[in-house]
Amino acid sequence: MMTQFRLTAIFAACLVASFVFAQGVPELSGSSPDPMVSSPAEPLKQYVTDDVRQMRAYPEQPPVIPHSIEGYQLSVNANRCMSCHRREHTEGSGAPMISITHYMTRETQMLADVSPRRYFCTQCHVPQADTAPLIGNSFTDMSEMGVNAAGSD
Repeated sequence: MMTQFRLTAIFAACLVASFVFAQGVPELSGSSPDPMVSSPAEPLKQYVTDDVRQMRAYPEQPPVIPHSIEGYQLSVNANRCMSCHRREHTEGSGAPMISITHYMTRETQMLADVSPRRYFCTQCHVPQADTAPLIGNSFTDMSEMGVNAAGSD
């Protein structure tokens, strides 16, 4: 009986303490204006639409989309990207074919069509906006560090 009383008292003390400490938590997003009042949105960034392929920053990086995809339908029923990038359509469109890895299951079994897990292109591939970086970048590629390729003396 005494143990149950102690557990109840400890639980009640923790519950009261959580309410006390929660009162002192600052808002992470700053002062919050009335959420029902409309505020102006920032203008959309200009996307790079020159169709020039961008160099990848690291191996296995998904390539960025070098053209506008505004208005493209991308749903369970339709994927506008496939009208140019599917293996059968690349000759006529001049677009690069999607990687053969997009036709594989997780177990590397080849499929006749694009794998369902790779069907929604924009989960990995994104359009490139012509804008300043949000934070600085001090990344240095290995080729710029004076490291020679293997086998070259």
